[in-house]
Amino acid sequence: MRRSTFLAAATATALSASLFTGLAPAQADGTTGGPVLSDADGWYEPGLIFVTAHSDSPLTRITAHFYPLDAPDGAPEAGSTEDFTQYSGDDARSGVWRAPVHLAELGDYRVTVDLQDASGATVTGALSPHNLRYRTILTISGLTATPSVPDYLHQQVSVSGTVVAQDPRDPDAPASTDDVPVSVNAGRSRLTATAGADGHFTTAFVPTDPSVQLSAAPQPSDRYPGAIDLLTYPYQYLHTTQAPVRFTASTHALNLKQGTSGTVTGHAEIQTTAGWQPLPNTAITLFGLGSDGLPAFVVGETTTDGRGAYTLPVSSYNAAPTAELMAGAGDMPFQQIATEPFSLHVAYTTHIDAGVSLDDGSALHVDDGYVYYEDARAHWPAKPTVTLQYSKDGKSGWKNATTIPIKIRYNKPLSLETFARTLTAPDTDAYWRARFNGNPDLATSTTKPVHLYRYATRITGFHASPDPVRKGQPIRFGGTLQYKKGNTWKPLTDDAWPTLYFKPRGSSTYHYVCELDTDKKGHLIGMVAAKQDGTWALAVNRQTGDHYLRSNRVTDYVDVR
Repeated sequence: MRRSTFLAAATATALSASLFTGLAPAQADGTTGGPVLSDADGWYEPGLIFVTAHSDSPLTRITAHFYPLDAPDGAPEAGSTEDFTQYSGDDARSGVWRAPVHLAELGDYRVTVDLQDASGATVTGALSPHNLRYRTILTISGLTATPSVPDYLHQQVSVSGTVVAQDPRDPDAPASTDDVPVSVNAGRSRLTATAGADGHFTTAFVPTDPSVQLSAAPQPSDRYPGAIDLLTYPYQYLHTTQAPVRFTASTHALNLKQGTSGTVTGHAEIQTTAGWQPLPNTAITLFGLGSDGLPAFVVGETTTDGRGAYTLPVSSYNAAPTAELMAGAGDMPFQQIATEPFSLHVAYTTHIDAGVSLDDGSALHVDDGYVYYEDARAHWPAKPTVTLQYSKDGKSGWKNATTIPIKIRYNKPLSLETFARTLTAPDTDAYWRARFNGNPDLATSTTKPVHLYRYATRITGFHASPDPVRKGQPIRFGGTLQYKKGNTWKPLTDDAWPTLYFKPRGSSTYHYVCELDTDKKGHLIGMVAAKQDGTWALAVNRQTGDHYLRSNRVTDYVDVR
């Protein structure tokens, strides 16, 4: 380090010492504007003393005296010098003067200074606020980094330099620096080296940042105990080459159901002087973006293998509708960052239930239907709906019967939102279910299939006999009650009771009479007493049972005499 480098620093240090120790610049007794000492220091220049002083008249004489720090008051000085020449300043009234120092022993010395100016004013024994460190000074010269611009193919940097030792008793004769340890600061890397017989040292490192400030300093050693170890100045600056990166992704969007996971696969490459080649051991991260478009949270991360390939597992724990895939990380010394847009939707779990029934008039009733979700991160779509579906076997071939809107009343987790509907069933023998029509943010859910069936019924060969009949005599009814399963009509023997009605001659209204029974072949069983002329009618329409539809009415007129 040169003198000029330490000039400002030494002056500032001297002033600071004066402020904190209470020392005031020394000046001539009983005079004003006479000589004033500001500081006397070695400035880490071997064999030299620098005196900072000023006066109203040009300074004509400066003498510096040196005393060992452990010497008692009144002890003789270890040496002195008055061979000063002005080192800096506009004129002899103010500035810095320097002179050679020749002392027999190394160590630290108190410094007093005698000053005299052209007016004859003098000051004697002014104490410097700093001591003279009269020691061997170790410095580094020729600090070099090779290559000066490392890149992806040439990452290792060799750092070399030379340790120089100067004894202030003979500053012009370089001293041996064999085995002097050296500490090298390379950004986040701390390196050590040892100087050889010629003072040369070398070490190596791989940069971990795109920009590295290099410096080196000798370290204390048995060869030079108490030496002054100076850091290299100015620092060496090293900048790496960050090569372009590209990568592929098997998909740029995932729609996952809550509790499941997905994967993204791909391959990363880096561009070098040899062309594009696989990029191994590089982080691949899926970030969810905040409202500012910057990465806000990590959704998934992995690392490319030795061939640049990667498999990224993606959990459904966090939805990230707006996200990005990133290859690399910030401040990578040899590669740039590459990004690809991404979208992760999580369909949060929903729950659905409903009562579904089929009446004897082919009307399908959906009652007490509800849907809800649990996770507070879920949200209802603008117009949520449920689809009523049916299937012949309850496993496949589902058809849509109708769409039912969900009435949103609470719009929060664990709150049941309801739906209901009545419609004419398109199929009276089928499995039915209600299906919530989810979206990328709410999962689809369905009720368990329910088998609902109602068979068509009919009455064949209906007749009342005898006809005519005497009043008060029994009238018997014949015919067969049947139900249709598939394409076949079969005898209906239970769970349905055909109802008998009577309309007197001249009336337009039928009146309920009774239910008839059937035998094992579906033949009608029952009779009534004849009272008057009229029409008898029979239909399955009052007690159809659980699985039968109403039948058409059949009639027969009987003359009563």
